[in-house]
Amino acid sequence: MPRLANLIPLSLLFIAFTAYGESIRFVALGDMPYSLPKDFVRYERLIKAINADKPTFSIFVGDTKSGETPCTDEYMEKTTGYFNSFDAPLIYSIGDNEWTDCHRTLAGSYDPIERLDRIRKTQFVDQHSFGKRRMTLTRQSDVMPQFAKFVENSLWVKGKFVFVSLHIPGSNNNYERTPASTQEYLERNTANLAWIEYAFQLAQKKSAAGIVFAFQADMFYSPPGVVNNQNSGFVDTLSQFRSLAEKTTLPILLIHGDSHRLRIDQPLLDSSRRVLENVYRLEVMGADEVQAVEVTVDDSKSSPFSFRPLLVPENLNPQ
Repeated sequence: MPRLANLIPLSLLFIAFTAYGESIRFVALGDMPYSLPKDFVRYERLIKAINADKPTFSIFVGDTKSGETPCTDEYMEKTTGYFNSFDAPLIYSIGDNEWTDCHRTLAGSYDPIERLDRIRKTQFVDQHSFGKRRMTLTRQSDVMPQFAKFVENSLWVKGKFVFVSLHIPGSNNNYERTPASTQEYLERNTANLAWIEYAFQLAQKKSAAGIVFAFQADMFYSPPGVVNNQNSGFVDTLSQFRSLAEKTTLPILLIHGDSHRLRIDQPLLDSSRRVLENVYRLEVMGADEVQAVEVTVDDSKSSPFSFRPLLVPENLNPQ
């Protein structure tokens, strides 16, 4: 791994990690809008509610549409428009419905790799987030030349916390559907593992108060803590999280969507089959539940994460 001091300007690190006792509020959401066109209105209501809540930033954990919505360039442009209607910065982790599932007939019978290339070229064109007020991000492609392709993986620092966006989609992480999909998975998986390790090294080097990882896939549908299913496209990622998290007491939060149910728990076991008490998981709502979750991180607390559903009453019952 390259030395961290050579990858991120020291001045940036100094500024980012000198704020103590700071409470940061952000919003997590994903897997929407699904039922079209009616969910456009519900999604717009939710964005309005998030803007009124005035979070520091928002994280969208993938699936900008259902797997049955066509993967057109026009829809991609519409997604970008919605992301830029957030007042605060919005960071986007790519989901499966945007590309891995685009080979489906109802999705338009697209080439998934072509769709992924299109997303990278149109939605990750520079170092900035989405949103009316944008935030500068550290892209993996900027600091690790060997992973120049992976412009979607990003990292940013607020207060004493490291935030990380990873490209880990559902549909088994695009693993073993075709020879081409497996090759794509192998390259991206290597990049993801390096980015996770980089985040842990950075957090340790700068005495961070915690790390927040955001991605799309629900990797935890196996029995709690199981990480040895060799048919899973997530086994390496789960093993990486486990091995690095059990070497530290640093609080870790994993945020994802994919299964569309609000869930907060401790999903990983250590090598002795005990709960990894410093690792938390937030699964956000989605699909029929066009709602979001407000997350507060506070470095003055030993357990720094707290959660509040951000519910739009008009969205509770689809019409």
